[in-house]
Amino acid sequence: MLENWQEAGFGLYLHWPFCAAKCPYCDFNSHVSKSIDHDAWQAAYLSQIDQYAEQTPGRVLDSIYFGGGTPSLMRPATVGAILDRISHHWTLANDVEITLEANPTSIEAANFAGYRAAGVERVSIGVQALNDTDLRKLGRMHTVAEAKQALTLAKSTFSRVNFDLIYSRQDQSLDDWRTELTQALALEPDHLSLYQLTIEPGTAFGDRFTAGGLHGLPGEDLAVDQYFLTQELCEAAGLPAYEVSNHAKTGQESRHNMVYWRAGDWIGIGPGAHGRLTLDSSRVGTETALNPQKWLDNPGESLREAIPLSEQAIEYLLMGLRLHEGVDLERLKTRFGLELNTNKIKGLLEMSLIELDGHTLRTSREGRPVLNAILRELMPD
Repeated sequence: MLENWQEAGFGLYLHWPFCAAKCPYCDFNSHVSKSIDHDAWQAAYLSQIDQYAEQTPGRVLDSIYFGGGTPSLMRPATVGAILDRISHHWTLANDVEITLEANPTSIEAANFAGYRAAGVERVSIGVQALNDTDLRKLGRMHTVAEAKQALTLAKSTFSRVNFDLIYSRQDQSLDDWRTELTQALALEPDHLSLYQLTIEPGTAFGDRFTAGGLHGLPGEDLAVDQYFLTQELCEAAGLPAYEVSNHAKTGQESRHNMVYWRAGDWIGIGPGAHGRLTLDSSRVGTETALNPQKWLDNPGESLREAIPLSEQAIEYLLMGLRLHEGVDLERLKTRFGLELNTNKIKGLLEMSLIELDGHTLRTSREGRPVLNAILRELMPD
């Protein structure tokens, strides 16, 4: 049997925790800091790369992802040093994907050439809205014009470009979203990440919602209509959904995220980063300290623990059913030891919420909006 990383991919995620400002909807591990010791952060990242390389010799690395926070606040020289150290330790796949998240402000966009020279070939830009009023409501520091300029520059600099949009925003009608998404597709992206706004506890929006101050959020019916409109417009433009919230031209899917969704192996470096590694036939989960200074003072893991096979199976099911390709029931059984209840599968098939093609199980078009309910039904008792 192939090792797990050979079967489902091997990636490295590096978390840069700093942002110029904290967006009110964001529950990621991001922080605003007046000063950053770039040399110290570079040294800490490199030390962690060295340690993980000792534990995973002989592997081929499929993807590298700089996430955040706002990694486009990193020095291009730091990105270059990290990529040099990674390529020193591991063999990179011939089609290795190296992605960096960016915000479309003019200062950060000016670094694009430096990131490309360092080895980044794919950029993911947090546009979030194509409406200046809503950008301000979302706490974004850029305008629509700046976002379009950054996208133009990115497309001329990198071989692959993604950008994010958030919909189901306050007071956003179905026609409003139709207009905005049509504008986004006219920019001819090869990948789009389209997320419905969720109100997370502990965020500024979460606090405002709890206090009764966040008005104009769509009801369930409108949110579902916006979801199906998203599928319709993206499919017509040649960017079908390959995952619940991600759309791409054929061959332009995010290979890094596919490692997560296929339950592959990945290293997580930086404050708040999580990892999954199969070592000596045992799969372990890793975590790191959330606080940036605490992590910098003592870079490394705050937790490493073996993941029981039953939890591995549930993770694969949870993540794999987000994908249009679905989950391999044979892999679920042989790798993770879980055989789903055939009566439950039959019931969901009769309701047209799932599809079964040989040993591949996937959600149907009608089932994707109710994925959580499908998962609850399929979960072992």
